[in-house]
Amino acid sequence: MKILGEDELRTAEQALRHYLPKSSKVYGYLFGMNRNKPSTLEVVVDTWPDFKSIIFRPNLKNDRVSDYTKKVTLFCTDVQVLKRMIMEENSIDWTTYFLLGGLDITLAPMVKEVAASRGVTVRCFTLCHLLTLSDPHDLPDSPSSIENRICSLNESHIDIVNKTWKFGGNEKGYNNIKNLMCNFPSCCIVDETGQPVSWVLMYDYCALGILYTKPEHRGKGYAKILITVLSKKLLAQGYPVYCFIEEGNDISLRLFKSLGFTEDPSYRAIWFEFNY
Repeated sequence: MKILGEDELRTAEQALRHYLPKSSKVYGYLFGMNRNKPSTLEVVVDTWPDFKSIIFRPNLKNDRVSDYTKKVTLFCTDVQVLKRMIMEENSIDWTTYFLLGGLDITLAPMVKEVAASRGVTVRCFTLCHLLTLSDPHDLPDSPSSIENRICSLNESHIDIVNKTWKFGGNEKGYNNIKNLMCNFPSCCIVDETGQPVSWVLMYDYCALGILYTKPEHRGKGYAKILITVLSKKLLAQGYPVYCFIEEGNDISLRLFKSLGFTEDPSYRAIWFEFNY
């Protein structure tokens, strides 16, 4: 097992491009890290340079790691190699609460088997579709009547976004939103007083997310406008453009597909909680 340094992270990013879209989450993390976006994670692989398993885990030497929920994500091309890493090589700390996110659901039985062997409680947190956008031709033009009300989110908006975020409302949610607003692209529509009424952010793994419109402003097509504006900006800057949509959220699924986002219908991503 090897912890990757800066040069190796850039090499790993290029290697993972070949496995998109299934490698989207780990690729997105590397994309941000390799462009000097702040991160509290470290990256380990089974071997180098021809790795078959890659794991992102909290970097305990980072002073900011305790400010955020403990998160782990991974990708592999060989299930047995991954199983050996997480069972025998202590690549994951199984003794505390953590989220394992964006996991290929076909790996779920193996992960649960390892957790059971360690006496660790585990439950499904959420199940998601993975949608990606590579061709912007289906993205509409933004209406000129609203262009002067579209801008990026800023620190004065942290509270309002954190309070309305499904997984926010607490200190770690606040820290997470602050990090995303200050370091990653975002887009919002403001009202006459300059306050945001609809917004979309980018997670630190470069996925679109935290899409929200205040109830009194719904039905105006704001979400569609924001996804379009931010997607065009990201594509122009070389970012991957993708998102996870929770199973059962048919409104969002239809919205993103209407804008040209596509998915492999046989693929699902799952989030697990451990030691909950």
